[in-house]
Formats: sequence, structure tokens, C-alpha cells
Amino acid sequence: MAKKIGMKSVKRFGVRYGRTVKHKLAKIERQYNKESKCPYCKYVGIRRVAAGIWHCTKCGVKFTAKAYNPEVRKVTRE
Repeated sequence: MAKKIGMKSVKRFGVRYGRTVKHKLAKIERQYNKESKCPYCKYVGIRRVAAGIWHCTKCGVKFTAKAYNPEVRKVTRE
């Protein structure tokens, strides 16, 4: 029997929705759940507020980036 790799978070769906869709979702969830650094204070502890909006828990800055990955495209301060 083949070993399943990378399906940790999507095992909750069981046999529904198909293999390809579940693999794509697993890749996205791995991206936005991993620890990332704040572009301002370099603290590892930013959280995703909404699609493309990230918040640093240390310095309190909100910034925009990619939807599932906090690589900064355009940085704005509020």
C-alpha cells in the first residue's frame, strides 16, 4: 500500500472531494500556517487576519501581502 504524504490537515474530508483538490488545499494550508517573520521587527509571530492582510503580534502593525503567504508585495502602515 502506498504511503500518503502531505495529507495531514485534509484527512478530515475523508473520501470526499477527490485527491487533487485535497492536495491543493493541503499545500495552501501549509503555507499560511507556517511561522513567518514580520517585515518590520523580524519577530516570528505574524497571524493572518483575512486574505492578504497580516498582523504582527509584537509590534502591532498590519500589512498587506499575498493571500496565503506573507511575502510582502506592498507594505503600508496604519
